[in-house]
Amino acid sequence: MALVTTGGVHLPGQPRFDIDDPLGDCSYREIPGDAHDLTWTHSYYAPDRGADLDSVFPLWTLRRLVAEGAVGELNGRHFSFMGAIHDSGPLVEETAPEVARRLVEDRVDTVLLTPS
Repeated sequence: MALVTTGGVHLPGQPRFDIDDPLGDCSYREIPGDAHDLTWTHSYYAPDRGADLDSVFPLWTLRRLVAEGAVGELNGRHFSFMGAIHDSGPLVEETAPEVARRLVEDRVDTVLLTPS
């Protein structure tokens, strides 16, 4: 199983998503399956008001479910896009197919897509 989100999740050392681009940021970030320190670039991200990253990108919940035997194994990498893409051409023609190819290469059976 792999996670794919439109929540703008990324590692702290990765470039932030461009939330100021009026057409939307069609890039993606690869998230290692063993990542522990994550953040997100999103206008709704407000950790001081109780925003919960696991509700957008439930990696920790899925790890627990794997440990309990409720879910099979997790993929070694997951992917994050930014939501609010107003010009979806580059996403449809380039970045989404690239991520799909990577998931096929990884022989992923199931993808959990979490919108933001």
